[in-house]
Amino acid sequence: MLGFLKEPVVVTAEINVNLVALTVMALITRLWGLCYPRAVVFDEVYYGQFVSLYMKRIFFVDDSGPPFGHMLLALGGYLGGFDGNFLWNRIGAEYTMNVPVWSLRLLPALAGALCVPLAYQILVELHFSHCAALGAALLILLENSLITQSRFMLLESILIFFILLAVLSYLKFYNLQRHRSFSGRWWFWLMLTGVACSCAVGVKYMGLFTYMLLLAIAGLHFWHMIGDQTLSNVSLLCHFLARGLALLLIPVVMYLSFFYVHLALLYRSGPHDQIMTSAFQASLEGGLARITQGQPLEVAYGSQITLRNVLGKPMQCWLHSHTNTYPIRYENGRGSSHQQQVTCYPFKDVNNWWIVKDPGTQQLVVSNPPRPVRHGHIVQLVHGITTRYLNTHDVAAPLSPHSQEVSCYIDYNISMPAQNLWRVEIVNRESDTDVWKTILSEVRFVHVNTSAVLKVSGLIGASLPEWGYRQLEVVGEKLSKGYHQSMLWNVEEHRYGKSQEQKEREVELHSPTQMDISKNLSFMAKFTELQWKILTLKNEDTEHKYSSSALDWITMDTNIAYWFHPTSGAQIHLLGNVVTWASANAAALVYTCLSLWYLIRRRRRIYDIPEDSWQLWVSAGGVCGGGWVVNYLPFFLMEKTLFLYHYLPALTFQILLIPVVLQHLGDHLCRSVLLKSMFSALIVAWFSSVYFVYCTFSPVTYGQPALSVTELKDLRWKDSWNILIRKQ
Repeated sequence: MLGFLKEPVVVTAEINVNLVALTVMALITRLWGLCYPRAVVFDEVYYGQFVSLYMKRIFFVDDSGPPFGHMLLALGGYLGGFDGNFLWNRIGAEYTMNVPVWSLRLLPALAGALCVPLAYQILVELHFSHCAALGAALLILLENSLITQSRFMLLESILIFFILLAVLSYLKFYNLQRHRSFSGRWWFWLMLTGVACSCAVGVKYMGLFTYMLLLAIAGLHFWHMIGDQTLSNVSLLCHFLARGLALLLIPVVMYLSFFYVHLALLYRSGPHDQIMTSAFQASLEGGLARITQGQPLEVAYGSQITLRNVLGKPMQCWLHSHTNTYPIRYENGRGSSHQQQVTCYPFKDVNNWWIVKDPGTQQLVVSNPPRPVRHGHIVQLVHGITTRYLNTHDVAAPLSPHSQEVSCYIDYNISMPAQNLWRVEIVNRESDTDVWKTILSEVRFVHVNTSAVLKVSGLIGASLPEWGYRQLEVVGEKLSKGYHQSMLWNVEEHRYGKSQEQKEREVELHSPTQMDISKNLSFMAKFTELQWKILTLKNEDTEHKYSSSALDWITMDTNIAYWFHPTSGAQIHLLGNVVTWASANAAALVYTCLSLWYLIRRRRRIYDIPEDSWQLWVSAGGVCGGGWVVNYLPFFLMEKTLFLYHYLPALTFQILLIPVVLQHLGDHLCRSVLLKSMFSALIVAWFSSVYFVYCTFSPVTYGQPALSVTELKDLRWKDSWNILIRKQ
């Protein structure tokens, strides 16, 4: 029974020495001196703030993209024991001892290093020679810009890693397609393709470009499968469902999971939550939640409320009034009603309180039991401090003459009667009998007499003059089509009024409430709101010293100074390997010209290369050339501040195209032994020049050793490069 123990257990394994050697060299080039400089380098000042907020569990919104990349950087900080206490206020600031610099930079460096073996394997899976694959990996290994970008707390190397992983996984899946469909390995690589795509998109939305490319390639491959008569309809359906599961459903689920973890980690209120809705803010620990805790849920007649505008642009603001009146005449000569001003005020203030009144009674307190206000009910809004009624009439607004002025009515005993009835319309209601709810309900106030809608002025950001204390204009919009957020309001603070006397009521406005109602949002509600904010919230794009256009990238007419030592003059620049960049451009040009030539000749039924070589040429171009196109051309359509590092994903694909073109030229154009020998010698000389440029620019890639003024001037190969020269 135990006879099998008489023989030794033997495990055999195939080790690709090329792959191992490349991985070791990549780790050395990316991890060597990783803690240097021990100072904030370029965009570390930006991403470091988010890492600190993760460590402190404080909510934030970053309009640059999804949270997965930030969480990976924060993971490095967590593993290094970072407590989040560092002031990320300027580039070049020295890190304090509590900042684990090596740990924070480790994951981007590892991702950058792993791109080298991934490049090797992608060329192998495209059925090119190991020599070509080795060339592609060495080009990635010696690319100065990729090394620089991967050695700091930045996201591009992580993005490129997941992009290449997605491409490799799909190629491995596709190569298993014909003979091992639905095997364990087949499922593994298909699933990993979807996972890697979702991770790429989760790091930066630039990952969508490669994801769309792979979906297009997968769609084309499936289209060819439909024409395969050896596959049954059931088999085709299974293939379709498998691809839908792996390439569509899994990425969506994973993308949602990134936000789920993000929101679970960041449960505390902070400075960024002010742009979110009141309901979102109330779901966070501290901040608004401390104020709204214990508020009554249902708004009733007699409720004391503050009304926050849902739009939140250009800043959050609350419906507000004060004792000052509109000037009799404006500077342009137009007249006003001289009524009490109504504005939208961006700060919490006692003058933001209003009382919901039943027009049929004079009572300003909540009855027992409370009578809730429902959708469609008519109300009056009484300003809590001045006790004047919210009013609008056919008088032009101060800054928006096409809209009606909104005021609190003062009876001047003239022929201008009060028009202070408003119909409550709950926009996000589930039925026409819905009750107006604190925080949760988004309502429109429609003026009964004129059908005008209460809203913040359409002149977004327009502030009233000095007489209006630079507060935002509130108007009655006569022609209201749809539900623009500027005309939507939600109750933020709420209490049931109990004091009929004005002095007692003023004291009551400052007192806490007692009732306890939970207003927690579901995950999907929070995700939808946060996702919308990420997509629509854009900081003002300002011209940056190192910003550039997409045209500057191809010829590398620009660079970015990442760090400068104030005394030694040592510096780090985002600069590429000039030989590699020029070769990548040449390869793209040669590939395009040769492809057009072949297509024209094939149209004339002249076949210059065998069919299998043509298919290899086309598939490599679809992956490598297509990857370059989809990751580069969209930037010509973007209205945002662009930097050289935006080009790195496209550059990576373009570099992979170089050995593709070189092998093709060697196999099909160099047909004699002499030509092949000369071609090989040229490749060796060319690779030597790549290595020479890598070594030449290594001091500004790694920041050491410090160079003299003369040596720095010698590195300025282009006049457009901004190499920092220290004054003598």
